[in-house]
Amino acid sequence: MQDELNVWLAWLSEHAELQTLVASAALIFAAWLANWVVKRILVRGLYKVLRSTRETELQDFGIIRRLSNIVPALVLSIGVNAVPGLPEAAVTVVRNVCGGFIVLTIALALGALLDIINMMYQRRADAHVHPIKGYLQVVKIVLYAVATILIIATLIDRSPLILLSGLGAMAAVLMLIFQDTILSLVASVQITSNDLIRVGDWVEMPQLNVDGDVIDIALHTVKVQNWDKTISNIPTKRFISDSFKNWRGMQESGGRRVKRSLFLDQQSVHFLNDEECEHLHRFNLLADYLTEKRRDIDAWNANLKERGKEPVNTRRITNIGSFRAYVERYLRSHSGIHQGMTLIVRQLSPTADGLPLEIYCFTNTVAWTQYEAIQSDIFDHLLAILPEFGLRVFQHPSGGDMREWRDSLRQPGPPALQQPEGHPAEERR
Repeated sequence: MQDELNVWLAWLSEHAELQTLVASAALIFAAWLANWVVKRILVRGLYKVLRSTRETELQDFGIIRRLSNIVPALVLSIGVNAVPGLPEAAVTVVRNVCGGFIVLTIALALGALLDIINMMYQRRADAHVHPIKGYLQVVKIVLYAVATILIIATLIDRSPLILLSGLGAMAAVLMLIFQDTILSLVASVQITSNDLIRVGDWVEMPQLNVDGDVIDIALHTVKVQNWDKTISNIPTKRFISDSFKNWRGMQESGGRRVKRSLFLDQQSVHFLNDEECEHLHRFNLLADYLTEKRRDIDAWNANLKERGKEPVNTRRITNIGSFRAYVERYLRSHSGIHQGMTLIVRQLSPTADGLPLEIYCFTNTVAWTQYEAIQSDIFDHLLAILPEFGLRVFQHPSGGDMREWRDSLRQPGPPALQQPEGHPAEERR
């Protein structure tokens, strides 16, 4: 059999073109076989080991699979020199292409390794405070830029220093191309160093119609999930150049502000008589206030002597003052109000829509649903208790109000409201 093989090789050496074709086919088969052995045996075996140790990051990001592509490229790059009769230009092209492919494969594997580093860093408890995703993306850009230069230098079979020497003249062009990246990098550094935003923060940018939670901070963009579940991508540099509101301080304080007003009808404000004061004494929250207020007013009025006989010269208790005191005591006894934060019940300047009685306080929770429930319960109670003080809420006349007014005109009233003779009601309307 050895003799037959020698005879076949001798015959093949006499046919140079056929010998080159057979050697090339053998080299391609060797590269395929190396690829099959590495991926089907070595890589699969390594993946099984990783599964048993629960270290699956390398498998998920495909680092090992990418690195396994280097083996067939090395077989082709080394074995192409052993192919007889192959032109020198073809040998150079194959070696350069294989070299460029190896550089590209290593660059992609390193990029996947950076993704693994970011994923493992995000498992830390303080990862949302100082995210590193933006910095790793900068490293990726530099890595891919270096890989591009090396690939081009390998393909044209020139030194990378020749390409680097020409980059000086292209600096202005590169600055123009990567200006967004440079600005985003500077913004990312400022955001991280000044702790402006973190993943999980509630931010609000009305000029961009953004209102929601930050779910990702990258080099170029910051992702915000709005309350309607839409996703907004904001350029990172906008958080430096534009104003925005971060609700983190409210969330960390443990209390959320309630700032709403009741608009009272100013015509319902009056002094309380003795009967009305006794009526309000039934309120446990007002008993001490009314007693103390009555004592203070009586002492002040006693100093008026003769002039104190005229009611216009005396101090008296008002229904709106009593209601304001009631609201303040009601809030201080409410289980949903934070007693360690500011609590004010005050009157604002009168408006054409009534007299605003503003309630300024903080709930003891920052959860949205609980906050709204506490706020609604407070104003439900105040609106319902308001008539006990002889006060009315101001509102513009509605259709029902106009119908009641019309019906009142049709009924006989005091002489001043009755129609003069000879003037029908239709004309008066």
